[in-house]
Amino acid sequence: MQKSPMTVRGAQLLRDELKERKTVMRSKITEDIAEARAHGDLKENAEYHAAREQQSFNEGRIQEVEGKLGAAEIIDVTKLNPNGKVVFGATVTLLDINSEEEVTYQIVGEDESNIKENRISVTSPIARALIGKVAEDEVEVQAPGGTIDYEILDVKYV
Repeated sequence: MQKSPMTVRGAQLLRDELKERKTVMRSKITEDIAEARAHGDLKENAEYHAAREQQSFNEGRIQEVEGKLGAAEIIDVTKLNPNGKVVFGATVTLLDINSEEEVTYQIVGEDESNIKENRISVTSPIARALIGKVAEDEVEVQAPGGTIDYEILDVKYV
């Protein structure tokens, strides 16, 4: 099985979700099913079918999260010594050379990426262009909208 990289934060979020689904949600769904059963005929009981569907979804998500955690290679970037290079887990501040806009991204695993939180996947074009570079390097990123030139202003390992 191929391991996929994951930050410590990403792994903890998945563990928290798993705990919530196994303890709180399972119990709630079981109660909902019992209550719906009490209403009588199961063939025409929409509440019962909805609760069973919810149970199925929850169990499927539990298996999915367990699989992700089992296949994860959890990397604690604070314990690495990359000598200023951009590596998985690093937080990188970039300057768009053309627009003079600054942007900061953290390079994370595919399941953790969220552009609204400025967390980009290690497999994204920007991350692939940044890996191995250091502060003050210039990188050219082939984005869907065209080529973007960045200067690396800062690399942090937090």
